[in-house]
Amino acid sequence: MDYSVLEKSTLFSGVPAAKLRAALEETPHHIQCYDRGEIIFHLLEAANRIGIILEGRVEAQKSFPNGSQVNVSVRVPGEMIGPAAVFSKSQRYPCDVVSLEPVTVMMFRRDDLLKLMQRDVRILENFTTEIASATYMLQQRLELLSYNGIAQKAAFWLLTQARQTGKNQVRIPGSVAKWAMLMNVSRPSLHRELKRLENAEVISYAPPAIDILNPDQLQEVLSH
Repeated sequence: MDYSVLEKSTLFSGVPAAKLRAALEETPHHIQCYDRGEIIFHLLEAANRIGIILEGRVEAQKSFPNGSQVNVSVRVPGEMIGPAAVFSKSQRYPCDVVSLEPVTVMMFRRDDLLKLMQRDVRILENFTTEIASATYMLQQRLELLSYNGIAQKAAFWLLTQARQTGKNQVRIPGSVAKWAMLMNVSRPSLHRELKRLENAEVISYAPPAIDILNPDQLQEVLSH
């Protein structure tokens, strides 16, 4: 197995390849492959597996009775899927996790992963950091989705990223289409609102980056 992806993963960051290989040899796990469009974890399914993506991308999707759908997050190689659900009281997956392309996942059972974390404190620290980061990002996502207007959603996201980096230049997450998906809006509508903000000289819109020219005016967008 190529351990380069695992060494750079959120769970095993900082663990040398030799120690990682030895730990995995002693820890039950299995490799599972999925075709595009397959559901890896089902909504409300008993949560007893945690995965590390080795290849491909997956998306967490939350569907509602009225037929609407929120795309919660996209996970890429090196990232975990299912950790919060497995260690929650309900132990149920809160949404569907679907492969966006052919995907390979390393799967662990809850107790086996616990033993792995007990063997190396770095793995435990990485896991704790990942859970805390995911919680923080979810809180931000909920605030983002609380805004009705597309301009408000874009303004909130841009201002949040600028505060985190300390820079007024913000990089679009992958592409405008992906960014629109994360905010649960259509790409054409987002593009139109960004152009409107650019015409008002609030931002400079030049993918893959956006320069915030007038932070105060962008903040005012949130109150409209």
